[in-house]
Amino acid sequence: MKKLLGILVLGLLLSSNAFAEKNKNTWDYPFLHYGKYEVKGSKDFYEFQSNLREDKDVLKEFKNNKKTGLISYLLFENDKIVIDVSDIPKKVSSGETIIDGLLPSHSMGKSLVSYVTGHAICEGYISSVDEKISGWDVVKNTLYEDQVLIDLLNMKAGDQKYVGERIKPRKDNILKKDKKINVNMVRLNTLMKDYFQGTKKSKPVYNYSALTTNVIMNYVIHKTGDDWEKLLHKVFNEHVKVKDNVYFSTTVKWTAEGSGRYSFYATRYDYLRIAKAMLDDWHNDTCAGKYLKTIYERRIEKKDNTKEPDGVGGYTKSYGGQIHFDIFGIENTRKIIGMDGFAGQQILIDLDNRRIIVVNSLYKNYDWKKIVWQNCRCSSGLFPGCIRHQHTKQSFLYSRLTPDSIYNDCSIFSHRVYQDR
Repeated sequence: MKKLLGILVLGLLLSSNAFAEKNKNTWDYPFLHYGKYEVKGSKDFYEFQSNLREDKDVLKEFKNNKKTGLISYLLFENDKIVIDVSDIPKKVSSGETIIDGLLPSHSMGKSLVSYVTGHAICEGYISSVDEKISGWDVVKNTLYEDQVLIDLLNMKAGDQKYVGERIKPRKDNILKKDKKINVNMVRLNTLMKDYFQGTKKSKPVYNYSALTTNVIMNYVIHKTGDDWEKLLHKVFNEHVKVKDNVYFSTTVKWTAEGSGRYSFYATRYDYLRIAKAMLDDWHNDTCAGKYLKTIYERRIEKKDNTKEPDGVGGYTKSYGGQIHFDIFGIENTRKIIGMDGFAGQQILIDLDNRRIIVVNSLYKNYDWKKIVWQNCRCSSGLFPGCIRHQHTKQSFLYSRLTPDSIYNDCSIFSHRVYQDR
C-alpha cells in the first residue's frame, strides 16, 4: 500500500512539474540588454474606431491563458476593431518587466525588415529587388557576395549547408559549424569573418534562416548610411503613424556596423497600425504597395513545409519577401500576408477582405486553427460551413475610452465598444 501511495505521489509530482514546464513562458525579455534603433511615436498617430463583438472561442482561450499562453488578440475589419481582448502580465518568467506594453515580434520582425527594405527601394537607396549585393566588405568572399536581393528576401540564398532550418527544423538561428552560436547575438561582421569566408553558394532552395534576414537588414543599413534612422522614422512615424515608440533591436549592447537584428518591439495596437499601413499600401497602390505586390508575384514554393496547423509559418505553401503566403485550407485566390514569430506571435492581413488579425502570446499552446485560421478563413461575408460564435454590439457595455487608454485595464470578461476621439 505504501509503495502504491508512493507511486501515486510521484506521479502527481511529475505531472505537476510537466504542467508547470508546459506553462512556463518560452520567451525572455531582453529589451534592455541590447542596443536599439528607436523610432518616436507620431503626434498624428492613427486613431482606431471600434465596434466590438464577442467571440466565445477567443474568450475561452483567454480564460485558460495560463495554459494557452495567449495575452493579446485583435481582429480588425471594415476599418474598425471588432475583437479586442488582452491579458498582458507585468513580468515574464525570467523576472523581467514588460516595459510600456512593448511586445517582442520575434520572427514577425523578418517581415518588417522586408517592409523597410521596400521603403528603401522607394526612396532610391536600393535600385530594386534585383539589385546584387556587391561592393559591401562585410560579405566579401562569402556565399552572400553578389547574391540578388530577391533570393535573400525569399530565403533562397543557397546557404543551407551552413545555417537555417534545413540543418535543424525550427532552429533557424544556429550555425552548423558551431551550434552554440546564436546568429542573433553576434555581429554580422564577426560571423562572416569567422564562419563564412570562402563559402560557396549551394543549389538555391527555400531555407528559412535568421541569418539571411540579418544580412538583408544590415545591407539596407549599409546602403542608407547616415540616413538609416531617418528612413525608420519616415516608415514608422510618418507613414505608419505609430502612437508609441517602436524599436529594432541589435545583436550587441550598442549600435555598430553589422549589429542590425530583425527583432522588433511595439505595442499591440501599433502592430495593428503597421499591418493597416501595409493593407492601405496594397489597395492604394503606393510605392510600398507595389513592392508588396512584387514580392507576392515572385514568391516561391516551400515544398518541404511541415503543414502543421499551429501557426501561419508552418501552414502556408509559399514564401516571398520574408512573408508567408497561400495558407492551407483557404482558396488560392485569397491574398493573405502572413507574419509568424516564435511562441505564437501572428499577424495575418487578408488583403481581399480588408481584415487583420494580430496575436501576441507567451507560448504557443492556444488553438491557432480555431481562433486565427478559422477567423481568417471566414471572410466578412460568411459562407456555408463557416460557423462563428459571436454576439453583436448590443450585448456589450458602452464606454468612451479609447483602446490605447485602457491598454492595461482591459479585462477579458469586460466587453466594451470604444470610440476614439
